[in-house]
Amino acid sequence: MLVWILFILLIFGLLALDLGVFHKSNKPVSIKESLAWTCVWITVALLFGGVIYWIYDTNFMGMNPKNVSAGKTVLDYYTGYVIEESLSLDNIFVIAMIFQFFKIEPKFQHRILFWGILGAIFFRMIMIVLGAAFIESFAAATYIFGGILLYSALRMIKQSDDDNEDFTKSFAIRMLSKIYPIDWKAKSDGYFIKKDGKTVATALFATLVVVEFSDILFAIDSIPAIFSITTDPFIVFSSNIFAIMGLRNLYFFLSNMLDRFHFMKYSLVVVLMFVAIKMLIVDFYHIDAMVSLIVILAALSGGILISLVKPKNANH
Repeated sequence: MLVWILFILLIFGLLALDLGVFHKSNKPVSIKESLAWTCVWITVALLFGGVIYWIYDTNFMGMNPKNVSAGKTVLDYYTGYVIEESLSLDNIFVIAMIFQFFKIEPKFQHRILFWGILGAIFFRMIMIVLGAAFIESFAAATYIFGGILLYSALRMIKQSDDDNEDFTKSFAIRMLSKIYPIDWKAKSDGYFIKKDGKTVATALFATLVVVEFSDILFAIDSIPAIFSITTDPFIVFSSNIFAIMGLRNLYFFLSNMLDRFHFMKYSLVVVLMFVAIKMLIVDFYHIDAMVSLIVILAALSGGILISLVKPKNANH
């Protein structure tokens, strides 16, 4: 538990430094700034791989009771991180649609994503612990997770890019409106205001709830995906959290150029189908973590390259 506590304290310390020091005022995040911070978070995630190696090589606090190779554990961590980071790209597309739909000013978007990440950490920790326990106690768990991922991949193929989705009719908003009335015209930068003596939620808070709920839905895909690489809860959790920690700045970097990477959707389909098949055949054939990493990186690189070579609005 000590390692888990220290890791969570590290994450909250980094988040406090982010919001309390570097982004304490509401202002739009420039592409240059978001690129710099994306590089920072990627660097931190990569350096943490060294910490993972030391923890498992020395069996610090009994974290490696099965004496698994520290090198393999680090490779699992990096592969899981790449999977989570790649699947978060689809989340970025949805977040962009949510902000556009609710007309959220750029200066408020970073704060919404910050609080959204705090909620994501809490919910993903619960889902990862339950998922690990499910796999330990139920032999067919990997087949169920593989089936979920295969269904998600097929759903993504059929899914159309619908920019007209009405998020006010979403499940999250319907639940929120039963607890608090929502004032869609409130221009306050707060999440709640007093109106006629009653506490009402603003459009900012409604947007936060929708973003949070969308992350939970994406976690249903991404968490089973990383269980295809490792069932170690700490590796799953740490790689997952570092991926979503960099999600905010990656969003600001990519939000203005999402149309340029229109083939990335098919890269994500390949990633989902690959990890689904990996889980479905696990009892018959084991695919090495290095092979998984190469396949995933190749799928992502291919999506980027084809998107750049074949622009969305190019004449055919």
